[in-house]
Amino acid sequence: MHVELRFTPGTGVHHDLSAVRQDGRCLWVAGDETATIERLTWRDGSYQDHHSFRLSEFVDLPAGPDDEADIEGLGRANGWLWAVGSHSLKRKRVKPGQTGEKARRRLASVLREENRFILVRLPLVERDGLPVPVRKDGRRTAAIFSGPGRNLADMLAGDPHLSPFLHLPGKDNGFDIEGIAVIGSRVLVGLRGPVLRGWAVVLEIEPETHPHDPERLRLKDGYRTHFVDLDGLGIRDLCPVGAELLILAGPTMTLDGAFRVLRWRPNGDFENPPSLVKELPVVPGADRPEGLALLPDGRLLVVYDSPSPSRLTLDGVYADIV
Repeated sequence: MHVELRFTPGTGVHHDLSAVRQDGRCLWVAGDETATIERLTWRDGSYQDHHSFRLSEFVDLPAGPDDEADIEGLGRANGWLWAVGSHSLKRKRVKPGQTGEKARRRLASVLREENRFILVRLPLVERDGLPVPVRKDGRRTAAIFSGPGRNLADMLAGDPHLSPFLHLPGKDNGFDIEGIAVIGSRVLVGLRGPVLRGWAVVLEIEPETHPHDPERLRLKDGYRTHFVDLDGLGIRDLCPVGAELLILAGPTMTLDGAFRVLRWRPNGDFENPPSLVKELPVVPGADRPEGLALLPDGRLLVVYDSPSPSRLTLDGVYADIV
């Protein structure tokens, strides 16, 4: 079964969906080519009434308002909306038809884009019956965790498992965040890469408002790593279910492979294997599952990057309900 997500004509967000979270009759979604968060509202059998929110309206982005933030995970809990960038380096692609020295130079070029290295927490308020992010709501203030030495990648510089992968591009099994879930005060961040001898990694942190700057976040007690046996797959998204997590799992690199939804309780790792919920279909070269949301009726909604032509509509895209 599928449902249409309908966007404002010309925005193109539906071609690059990377995250989704359910919020009442609304969906929060994000694409990995912008620095925005999108809200869709259920009406007349589809999610529509697209409204886009620029992150720069709420926080100061490290590379300015227009550079993409590569948002790969959204969280919704306790009156807050969370967004996390990939924190990954990017290797340039060899374009179709390029050969020789020009292709070699592109393949050797690795970029660090600072807007990817962000964790954002936005207060939500209700206006006309719909959730809306704001910069300030009473004592609650939009805040960001970013900047050299103040982001989730740089804090791992001395980590015995993850530090060797911080200088590798995300699609080369390097460090690459692709999921966030909030359970109480715990924020869990899923890594698409690296995968270590078949084990995927979840970071657990507890961000709090910086005592000297309410527009910034800091980590209360550092971080903790969890290791999850996903049979060699990385984490594409996380979705909380009570005290447990649904994990959307798939390949770390850009290739056709298994995509699965699994259920896991983050209170241990090696002794706590996940259980399979659903195998997702594989479409060669397209329909890469990127986002997972739990709907009020208990079904799951899955959104895709690189949608196949059959998934596209006039102004939107079909998501699957499983």
